[in-house]
Amino acid sequence: MQKRVEREVSEVTSTGSAAKILAVDDDQRNLLALRELLDMPGQALVLASSGEEALKKVAQDEFAVILLDARMPGMDGFTTARRIREQPGPRHTPIIFLTAAYEDLASIFRGYEVGAVDYIVKPLIPEVLRSKIAVFVDLYNKNVALTREIAERRVTEERLRESEENLRALAARLQSVREEEQIRIAREIHDELGQALTGLKMDLTWLASGLQPEQKALAEKTTAMFRLIDGTIRSVRRIASGLRPEVLDEIGLAAAIGWQARDFQVRSGIRCSVQIPADGPSLDQARSTAMFRIFQELLTNVARHAHATRVDVCMGEDNGGIWLRVQDNGKGIGEARINSSKSLGFLGMRERVLPFDGKIEIEGQRGKGTAVTVRIPLGSPRPAVQAARG
Repeated sequence: MQKRVEREVSEVTSTGSAAKILAVDDDQRNLLALRELLDMPGQALVLASSGEEALKKVAQDEFAVILLDARMPGMDGFTTARRIREQPGPRHTPIIFLTAAYEDLASIFRGYEVGAVDYIVKPLIPEVLRSKIAVFVDLYNKNVALTREIAERRVTEERLRESEENLRALAARLQSVREEEQIRIAREIHDELGQALTGLKMDLTWLASGLQPEQKALAEKTTAMFRLIDGTIRSVRRIASGLRPEVLDEIGLAAAIGWQARDFQVRSGIRCSVQIPADGPSLDQARSTAMFRIFQELLTNVARHAHATRVDVCMGEDNGGIWLRVQDNGKGIGEARINSSKSLGFLGMRERVLPFDGKIEIEGQRGKGTAVTVRIPLGSPRPAVQAARG
């Protein structure tokens, strides 16, 4: 697409700077007179001595205006004008008929019917001819400049569009790599640290079982060590779950959202009501991850900004897609903040659903809370997501 647009710009740019004028007359003396009259900077005169030759010229080149003798042997000016108008390229090129003073009114009407824009009566008056030609040359130059500007703007827009797609593909790739890295780290923390702590607790249990009743100091120390190990195990599980909840991969999105809502309620003290069907749709990893991360971001926004006491969460499936709605009873978000470029959280959410042709709807009322609805179709992801996952 971009190469085709750039080729169009090149064609427009390569057009000669001098506007070309086609003069058609079977009398060589008239052609020489026109050459003398119209030999001016910024315009070039092309001569044709017959209608047939004129048709070849317009098929090969583009003209700002055509001066056409009405009465010529063989193919006359009227037939030539009609044939020119039948061609797709020069069909809108202005045609000025050159005619004798005795031309009747019917012939003049006939000229206008075949596409003439004006008549100039012979003998030619230089000032009249030059002024009329100047008008059409000026229009032609402006049209060329406008066409070039449009073509260049199309190239710029195409480059911006491709750049935007490349940035989004890169962002999708970075998100994919980050998720994969978090999964790897979470598994290593869970498997290696978890196993090491479990083994350490078993060894401590063995040591504690061999203590004598009079060894109270050692018993108290082992009890403290048990508490420290148990606390470390909980921290390991919390860190691993924060990086990548096992429930998301093992059971699915619905269970992960329920787990996250309960954890959020415990940590924030904000009551969460979750209504999710038990037999929810089976999603691929990319959609599940996107929806879950958006849900986490929404809960973070509630905790930081909403000043809410309750959050209602519901999820369902309709029209070939899955939707998630999170509504709080906080202070409500304003329209300006919804559309603000500084709302990086919402921008990140939109970028997460964009590869799936999804959308995010945000509604806020002052003093009544905010409701955010996320919709993701269940079709195939865009090529950018597939490339990011590849």
